[in-house]
Amino acid sequence: MLRLRAFKATEDPEGCAKFVKGHGDILTSIGVNKVTSSSPTWVDNPGTFVLVVEDPETNTVLGGARVDTSFGNSNLPISVATSYMDPKVDDYIAEEAKMGTGEICGLWNSRKVAGMGFGSLFLTRAAVTISHSVGVHSLFALCAPYTVATAETFGYGIIKDLGNDGTFYYPKLDLLATAMLLPDTETIQDATDLEKVRVFSLREDPSQYFEEESRRRSVPIQYDLGINK
Repeated sequence: MLRLRAFKATEDPEGCAKFVKGHGDILTSIGVNKVTSSSPTWVDNPGTFVLVVEDPETNTVLGGARVDTSFGNSNLPISVATSYMDPKVDDYIAEEAKMGTGEICGLWNSRKVAGMGFGSLFLTRAAVTISHSVGVHSLFALCAPYTVATAETFGYGIIKDLGNDGTFYYPKLDLLATAMLLPDTETIQDATDLEKVRVFSLREDPSQYFEEESRRRSVPIQYDLGINK
């Protein structure tokens, strides 16, 4: 069994440190030395909420993601990463921030859980689950090509007004990222029926155990998504 846990960054320094190391190791292994969402300054941001995949027996962090919000003390990572290529990015974020916005960022998983769905599906589900409860009305994401389809199952759409029809060369020139937005985290209107059921259930009861199915295998997950707002 694996545990998928949520916490406010400023309330769990040890969890943040494990996240930073694991994420850094993965980026180094694929030849990416620096991305905006990996900067450890977020650990002191009161507007950052962290999701970690843990081995409950050892408390080892095997993957993770973050929800950075517009209520924090820094710009959203998508702004830092892309606004110098397209100034309209900041205008777009500012408009969404009027009702409260955020971004799923820093998503990673270790080789131990590769292929289980944590690299996109389950962590995105957890991020969408907690976003509305922390006052985030909309949610940005800068997606690698292989995660675009997963984001769309939660109701995300490509922001074609930005970049080159929604895409940017990031985090380096031979890698492509797509700017996406979930416009309403409360209703997730365009999400699939399965994800609506899971997200609404986890909002009602943030601590639940599920035998999830991913790529024809069963993945036992204890969700622990209750956080201090």
